[in-house]
Amino acid sequence: MQTFAQAERRFDLVVVGGGIVGAATAAEAARSGLKVALLERHDFGSGTSSASSKLIHGGLRYLRLGDLRLVREALAEARLLRRVVAPHLVRELEFVLPVYQGGPYGPLAIRGALGAYGVLGGRRGRVVSAGTAAALAPHLCREGLRAAGVYADAQTNDARLTLANVRAAADAGAVVASRCEVTGIARASGGLVVEAGGTELHATAVVNAAGPWVDAVRRLEDPRAGTSVALSKGVHLVVDAPEGFDAALTIPVDRTRVSFALPWEGVLLLGTTDSAVDAPGSLGVTAAEEEQVLAEAAQGLPAELLQPVRARFAGLRVLPLGHDGTARARREVTCSRGPLGMVSVAGGKLTTYRLIARSVLDALRPELGGRVRSEPFPLPGAGPVPPLTGVPPAVAAHLVRTYGALAAEVAAYEAFEPLVPGEPEVEAQVLYARDREWAVDAEDVLRRRTTLALRGLVTPELEARVSRIVGAAKADVGG
Repeated sequence: MQTFAQAERRFDLVVVGGGIVGAATAAEAARSGLKVALLERHDFGSGTSSASSKLIHGGLRYLRLGDLRLVREALAEARLLRRVVAPHLVRELEFVLPVYQGGPYGPLAIRGALGAYGVLGGRRGRVVSAGTAAALAPHLCREGLRAAGVYADAQTNDARLTLANVRAAADAGAVVASRCEVTGIARASGGLVVEAGGTELHATAVVNAAGPWVDAVRRLEDPRAGTSVALSKGVHLVVDAPEGFDAALTIPVDRTRVSFALPWEGVLLLGTTDSAVDAPGSLGVTAAEEEQVLAEAAQGLPAELLQPVRARFAGLRVLPLGHDGTARARREVTCSRGPLGMVSVAGGKLTTYRLIARSVLDALRPELGGRVRSEPFPLPGAGPVPPLTGVPPAVAAHLVRTYGALAAEVAAYEAFEPLVPGEPEVEAQVLYARDREWAVDAEDVLRRRTTLALRGLVTPELEARVSRIVGAAKADVGG
């Protein structure tokens, strides 16, 4: 845990919460020359920022909800992330949206939606015949299939996208600290005092980006603060990806919700649910939720492809209050100021995380003296990849796909022993996670620095092996 014994304790900005929004806010502020501290009580990205559907998209279904502004913004951001900010982490993916007899939408409605999607900034999709749809998605159920919409969006590794923003903040001079819980916020001369890690940090401004825990942090500033957001639980299941499953499926469940089947990192992600919960807490997946996800996926896929379930995970969406159900709630950002001046932000979409961070910093321009840059910048790992000499070709390909231009830093450990026989992850990744990515235990590595846990590949033996490596002294490698 960071105690700040060696770090200066006066900052322009303290950001509470190390998810994607908090990490991006810290990165944007630090790159603007501000003195920044980023504080996370668990591991970076340990909440919903590593438990999303992994999609970078405009949100085709939001057209049905009339949220044209959100769709336009998200499509523009998706294009920017893919081309400039994180091309090593955000990759285009083709989607097939089947239209079944008796389904909630017909071909004409899908054609209109895809046309609007294209006009708003996406690449124009098309409606294809049932035969063409079956060729694009050979595992698609064909009974009652009338046609399909075909369009392009993108996907990412959400945990690594969050880490890239943490790295960007640290590279720009920010102090970043995980396992550092904020326990108090009070007024002080010239700003606020934040109690964290047994230390008092003085800040000109404070941002509360604690996601589902946003109200708990608000109550540190004002014990009388009420409830400002609603929470929705999203469950995903992981199953084996059959050979040739290259295009994602968007399966309409009703006129509001869709189910996804997404090829990702060699597995298939199924989901998601959208059910209200009262408070953040343990996010286990119930038998009923698993049954729901499988039943909805089976509307477009043969049931035999949906077993066995290799892994399960869930996250919490943060939604505005005052709606008629979480599925219909707009994915808006909630932003407020507390009585001591702390800015609290929550909600929105993974795709628009940069815009959310910038809007928070814009709100703080008076306190921060207007010193906030706004132009997009490449995250660490974006850019040309240096040659990886002496690295086995399969390992080199995996490292480049995972780390982009930072792959050479990982390869410098020269530890290419596989963590799991037949899988691409190697021991160098554990060493790198420990030394350069703030991992402190096996879960950090297996769940968020790699995808081994999400792919159902963790055994007690592997967990013990990774724990031994993480617990060893840091190596003098990689700068």
